[in-house]
Amino acid sequence: MYISVIGPALSGKTTLFQALSGVESARGFSDGDNIISIDVPDERVDELSRIYRPKKTTYARIELADTVAISEGNVKDSTINAKTLQKMRMSDAFILTLNDFEEAAAAELEKEFHGIMSEFILADMILIEGRLERIKKQAGKKENTALLLEEKLLEQCLAHVGEGKPLRTLELAVSDEKTLRGFRFLSQKPMMIAINCSEDGMGEMPGEEERDMEGCPVIHVCASLECELAMMEEAERAAFMEEFSVKESIRGRMIRLAFDTLGLISFLTVGEDECRAWPIRKGMNAQEAAGAIHTDLASKFIRAETVSYADLMKYGGMAECKKAGVWRLEGKTYIVEDGDIISIRAGT
Repeated sequence: MYISVIGPALSGKTTLFQALSGVESARGFSDGDNIISIDVPDERVDELSRIYRPKKTTYARIELADTVAISEGNVKDSTINAKTLQKMRMSDAFILTLNDFEEAAAAELEKEFHGIMSEFILADMILIEGRLERIKKQAGKKENTALLLEEKLLEQCLAHVGEGKPLRTLELAVSDEKTLRGFRFLSQKPMMIAINCSEDGMGEMPGEEERDMEGCPVIHVCASLECELAMMEEAERAAFMEEFSVKESIRGRMIRLAFDTLGLISFLTVGEDECRAWPIRKGMNAQEAAGAIHTDLASKFIRAETVSYADLMKYGGMAECKKAGVWRLEGKTYIVEDGDIISIRAGT
C-alpha cells in the first residue's frame, strides 16, 4: 500500500504523518515530500513468531507519504506542479487532514473537503480532455475498436466530473475499471478523513463509526498529542496513554481503517525461515493469493494447505489441527479468509 497524507497548510498533516510514521524526518524530495515505510502491527504475526522462532519475521508494510500542502485553486493557478500531482496519482489512497482546532462547524469542514475534491476533479478533467484530444487525432488514421471504446468511456467520465462529481462515485463495469486503471485518477481513489482536534477537544470526539463525509470514512485525532506519543519509549508511552485515556494509538486505528477502506485482508505463512503477513484484496482466490508470494506459485499452483490462525491457536499446532479435521487442502477457487495460514503446493 502507498498512502499519501494530504491537506491544506496548517491542517496538521505533517504532524499526523510523524505520528503515523513514528519519525520526525524521512527520506525527502526536492518539492517537500517525505516518504517512510512502516510495519503494520499484527498480533498474529507476533504470536506465530514466538511459536516458530523463525530466522525472519515480516509484517505487511505501508509506504506513507507526506505531500506538499494543497488547497482550493492550486490546480487552476498551477501553484501545484505536474510532478507533484503525478506523485499523488501513484497513491492507493489518501488521508485528508482537516483542521478542527477551534471546533469548527461541520459545514466549514465539509467546505474545505469540497475545496480539495474540486482540485482533484479539475486535475482529472484536464487529464481526460488531453487524452480525448490525442485519441481524436489518432482516430482519423485508421479504425481502432479499442480506441473507440476508450473514447466513449472517457467521455462518460468527463461528463461525470463536469458535474463536479468525483470519479469514485461513477459506477463502472469491471472491464471499464481496468481500462481506467492506468490513468490513476485522483478523484477515483479511496479517501479517509482525519479531523485534527486540539487536546482540549479530545473528550468531545465522536466515535469513528458515527459519521462519514460524502462516503469517505472519518476518524478524529489530536495529531500533536499522537505525535508526542509516537516518539516516546514503550514504558513512557503506556503511562502517557493511561493519563490521557488513549486506548489505541493513531497508527493502529488508521491502519485498520485503511485496510477496511481498501478492502484488504492478510493471509499468513509460517516456518523456521520466516513468519510473514501477506496483504491481498478481499475476495481473492487461493491461486491469486499464491501470486502475491511469487508469480511461479500462481502459474504452477496445485493446492493450498490451509488452516485458520484461530484453529492453530485453539489446537496448538499443525499436527493437532490435522487430527481435529480443521487442516484442509484447497483448490484454485478457494476464497482466502483473513488470518488463513497457507502453504502453497506448486509444480516444478
